[in-house]
Amino acid sequence: MNETLMTVRTAFARLARENLGLTDVDHKIMHAFEQLMLGRPEITDGRTSAVNISAEAGVSRASYYRSPVAAVIKGILSAPEARRPESDELRQEVTRLKQSQRELRREKGAEIRELRAIVAAYANQIQVLALRNAELEADAHKLRQALSTAPHSIVSPLQ
Repeated sequence: MNETLMTVRTAFARLARENLGLTDVDHKIMHAFEQLMLGRPEITDGRTSAVNISAEAGVSRASYYRSPVAAVIKGILSAPEARRPESDELRQEVTRLKQSQRELRREKGAEIRELRAIVAAYANQIQVLALRNAELEADAHKLRQALSTAPHSIVSPLQ
């Protein structure tokens, strides 16, 4: 976080050198942004958005957007190496985890539907096999009765 804070302060120092006429509003915006980047918001929830920066600075959003500081802040936040406050990182992690959870639930639902279809197919096969087994047992029973009722047949039962 110290590197990001140094980047912020360096960018603000460069802005101050290039724009000698920075107003109190500009300084309030810079201070508010630093506070948010340090994770020490006083008024807002800590997100680094234009609304929160404006609220922390006590200026309107229009004043924020008119300020030359807004362009510097936008550049800082768009840099891939810039570390955001921990609360922003945690919110992004929560969003990523929720999306991952939705994906896992979708996959689990599809897997459950597939397994239920397989179970139904197996149940049907078991039922068919049970009916066929009962039919074969009935045929075997009829054959045993036929053998037992015919005393002098050519076929003799095996022991």
